Amino acid sequence: MRKRFVLQNSKIPIPQEPPMARDTLFLLKEDFADGQGAPYYCPDCAQITGVMAYFPKLRHQLDVRYVDFAKPRKEIVAILSEQHQGCPVLILDQPPAMDALAYVTGQVNGKSFIAGAKAIGNYWAYTQGVSRPH
Repeated sequence: MRKRFVLQNSKIPIPQEPPMARDTLFLLKEDFADGQGAPYYCPDCAQITGVMAYFPKLRHQLDVRYVDFAKPRKEIVAILSEQHQGCPVLILDQPPAMDALAYVTGQVNGKSFIAGAKAIGNYWAYTQGVSRPH
């Protein structure tokens, strides 16, 4: 077996692959407050977290970001708008294929997105070949 050597401080440029384009999934952080009483979690966000546990390949293909419950949710607003900051939301890095357009729930600022657990699950079933929600 041959050993691979890496030249230190070489002037020869080493080609680097561009970062893989990944869709961004926004979920609410757990244990958030909304008025008096015990903390909450978002049932739809928990459902999507469960789907990613069922199908780990999904999580590895995504940029998963957790945001606070309080609005405005600045990270989402910066990409979509104040009108579209609900969670869970999957923001597609690239325009969807024509045959997947039916699963897209909106488009803002040139970005297509899928909002809601069931819609995201159906999109993943179609595009990633995982089971669909019942």
